[in-house]
Amino acid sequence: MPSKKQCIFNWSGGKDSTLALHYALQDDSLEIKYLVTTVTEKFNRVSMHGVRAALLIKQAQSVGIPLYQIQLPDMPDMETYDNVMKNHMNHFKACGITHSIFGDIFLEDLRKYREEKLSEVGLKAIFPLWKRNTTDIVNDFLNLGYKTIIVCCQQNLKLYCGEVITKDLINNLPPDIDPCGENGEYHTFAFDGPVFNNKLDFNIGEMVFRSYSKPSDTTQDDTLSISKSDSLGFWYIDLEEKN
Repeated sequence: MPSKKQCIFNWSGGKDSTLALHYALQDDSLEIKYLVTTVTEKFNRVSMHGVRAALLIKQAQSVGIPLYQIQLPDMPDMETYDNVMKNHMNHFKACGITHSIFGDIFLEDLRKYREEKLSEVGLKAIFPLWKRNTTDIVNDFLNLGYKTIIVCCQQNLKLYCGEVITKDLINNLPPDIDPCGENGEYHTFAFDGPVFNNKLDFNIGEMVFRSYSKPSDTTQDDTLSISKSDSLGFWYIDLEEKN
């Protein structure tokens, strides 16, 4: 039997990431060694999603795969971002990792960016959800029994912030919004479903608005995804860990 590909999984904690992990875990050719997440150093929260690192840790514990956090400054420029990521990817390469798994769906330039950066250190990318219809993806996610809450959204989508995603919610999104939020319209926190050994409990805290200055040199990675939109204001709902 051929040896399994040694992988890291780029874990945002959201629905697309969760579904991609669901499929990756069913692939006998893959062995996932770490869930890898970028965390904003200043706030100790998942980059762009705004979820507390404490809940991220709870997620990884429930999944049963070790969590590896990459600390980033708030809104890093591209040079800083690339240098930090390259250092960590070199570390993984030295540990025997050969592949990096992502939950991306259709952003061609983002895929190209990821593949080019990984190739610089001798790693390859895997995209379990690539080119699937986004309505099918979110319905698949819900049909499998997963649950997720919207934790961050563009300013024009405020009424959806803090809502648990249902089929009705997806059907009622404005027509210019991708059902999976693949263009950065919204981000989620998954808290129940097949990859989790236990449901994650949390309290819903305050909703806050944060605006950003548009960077001049960003990629479309989740950590820098505000460059994808004309809207530089985002609503966040704070999820608080239950004791």
